[in-house]
Amino acid sequence: MMLNDQVFEVIKVVLDVINIFFIVYLIGYSTFLFIAVVTGSSELYKKKQQDKLKNTLMRDYYIPVSIIVPAYNEEVTVVETVKSLLALDYNLYEIIIVDDGSKDTTSKKLIEAFNMKPIRRPIQRKIKCQPEEFIYETSVHNVPLTLIRKKNGGKADSLNMGINACRYPYFICMDADSVLQHDSLNKIVHPLLENENVVAVGGVVRPCNGAELERGRVKKYRMPKNILACMQVLEYDRSFLASRILFDKFNGSLIISGAFGLFKKDTVIAAGGYDSTTLGEDMELVVKLHEYCVLNEIPYCIKYATDAICWSQAPERLRDLCKQRRRWHLGLFQSMWKHKEMLFNPKFGAVGLISFFYFLIYELLSPFIEIFGVISMIVAFIVDLINVPFMILFFLIYAVFGSVLSLTAFFARTQTIDLKITAGDVAKAILLCFFEISVLRFILAFVRATAFIGYRKRKMNWGKIERKKINIE
Repeated sequence: MMLNDQVFEVIKVVLDVINIFFIVYLIGYSTFLFIAVVTGSSELYKKKQQDKLKNTLMRDYYIPVSIIVPAYNEEVTVVETVKSLLALDYNLYEIIIVDDGSKDTTSKKLIEAFNMKPIRRPIQRKIKCQPEEFIYETSVHNVPLTLIRKKNGGKADSLNMGINACRYPYFICMDADSVLQHDSLNKIVHPLLENENVVAVGGVVRPCNGAELERGRVKKYRMPKNILACMQVLEYDRSFLASRILFDKFNGSLIISGAFGLFKKDTVIAAGGYDSTTLGEDMELVVKLHEYCVLNEIPYCIKYATDAICWSQAPERLRDLCKQRRRWHLGLFQSMWKHKEMLFNPKFGAVGLISFFYFLIYELLSPFIEIFGVISMIVAFIVDLINVPFMILFFLIYAVFGSVLSLTAFFARTQTIDLKITAGDVAKAILLCFFEISVLRFILAFVRATAFIGYRKRKMNWGKIERKKINIE
């Protein structure tokens, strides 16, 4: 009996410590989210008011930009994506499509759609990449359009090929299933005009599910019919409005979405280009740029353009979403592990002391912490060591608080980019925000936590996600 009492006391102490840690963890995350969303919302409204007063971009000045689109088995979307790029409101840019050894008719569809002609063009390999098989070119509305078919090597390898082939000092990387808004190039180059030390700029990614686009303009917008895609709209708005705007304040951004980002070519080449050995090549490049510039004492900043919008497809099947988030989490781990010496290193300033710590605790380790917290509460309930009403109340407070912040981010984003939403969309957002924060979050936490199972065999496995034709006119 004495031994049982001692074991019971030990379990009680351990559970108390775990529960306290879990509560502190949630309070810390909620506090950060509150500060970030308030800061982000304020920044959006401030920028909207400034844009009403003046035109922040002098139309006579254009920075030459190369748009690189890696494509692998993208026959369903790639032609419409290129058509949308040709309709951008910008005077000086080129488009480079890199077909990464597709097994479908991606190249054939592009060649036929734009009447492209084969050429012989030497490509200087400043960054290592797989060899090209053929090159086609044409010009549409005075915009040079190049198709490079190469041996399969992955997305990062395709981007490196595009960098080697591009003519201009800045390049944009984007996905073949995405569409840039008509003014996105104008918006994303703003930071370059304001600060000569900018080496990278991140844009905003919004799910295009439910949106009707015409020549890069939103003709009609409604929340997606698919419930899973609808919840991702709320999640994306919260994510982009929160951490990215706040981290931008102290040059602490660690991620620029692979769907839409602008980079200074010579700095990227000097840093070694994209890493084809990681699943998160977009994050790894940004972290690498921080490290390269700091170690080489190069003045630099990495910015975030809050009004440069890219519309991208969100997975509509839970299976596809799980594949995507597994890949994202493994990519996060690979990037942070490769540059682990930056953590708490004062040489890297706020990036090492704040950004890296945040991504370690609230991104990389968060699924393990949250699942462990849930398990500890279940164990405490089984041994009758938890106040059930308090537990339920605490969880409801957390979920409601998170839902309010998600809705704040959603409405701030829709209002500041002048998207007209219906009463039905408002109701759908309100009804689904609680489910997204309290159910979908924990489902994805489990997916992320189990992503490391079979890691050695599947560490470079992207997984196939179903593509649908984008609603473009």
